[in-house]
Amino acid sequence: MNEEQVNDILNQLMEGDLSEYFVKNEDFMDFRKVLVKREDFKHFRGIAQRNGDVLYQYLKEPRS
Repeated sequence: MNEEQVNDILNQLMEGDLSEYFVKNEDFMDFRKVLVKREDFKHFRGIAQRNGDVLYQYLKEPRS
């Protein structure tokens, strides 16, 4: 997964085009590297799943 693909997905979550996005364990580190660089990082919630997969959602209010 490259940086452009990840930013595309994150923008779709932010704009409400996607309600959630499922990231497989093997893509997690690539996804997270891009996510933590974003200014709106605190608006994303990652919910751990089995086998190291993560379900991401965008929150209107940032996490504390």
